[in-house]
Formats: sequence, C-alpha cells, structure tokens
Amino acid sequence: MLRPKIPAMPTPTGLVTPPAVVESTAVVQHHRASAPAPIPAASTRPAVQLTPGTALALVGAGTAAVLVVGAVLVSMLLAVAVTGASVAVCAVVLRSLLAADAKRR
Repeated sequence: MLRPKIPAMPTPTGLVTPPAVVESTAVVQHHRASAPAPIPAASTRPAVQLTPGTALALVGAGTAAVLVVGAVLVSMLLAVAVTGASVAVCAVVLRSLLAADAKRR
C-alpha cells in the first residue's frame, strides 16, 4: 500500500552523443595599455532634498522607532528579572523543605 513508485527509465532512441573531450587550456596574460576611465560630470543637483514637512516626518518616525525598540528591550529585561526572582523563590522553598525533612530524620 505504501510502496514508492519507481519511475521507469525510457529506452534509448539510438541517438547517442559521444562523451565530450576536455582539453586543458593555458592561461595567457596579455599586457596592454588601457585608457583611463572617463570621469563622469559632477551633478549640480543635490542628492536628497528635504522639505520641512519631510524632515518632521523623519524625526517623528525615528522617535517612534526608538520608543518601540526601547519598550521591547525593557519588557525583555522585565521578563528576565521576573524569571530570576521566581527561580530564587523556588530555590528558597526547596531548601526549606529539604532542611525540614533533614530535621525529622
């Protein structure tokens, strides 16, 4: 029922290509004088034009990103602190249980 089906290989048609012959080639380096690369003309247009509205939007987006990343980091730190405190409480409880068990014997 769960046997894999193996595909049947097609029979050759009689047109068989001979194996490719690989010939080694030597690397020959030609030394020639190359012309210097052309220098592009300097653009007179500034690369980025910021309007006051765009600058304000960028500042707002940056502030929001910093606040979100800060909130995520603080929540992770709080999670680690709560986990550490709970492990410490568990250790104290286990130690007191083991000490009480040792006094009874």
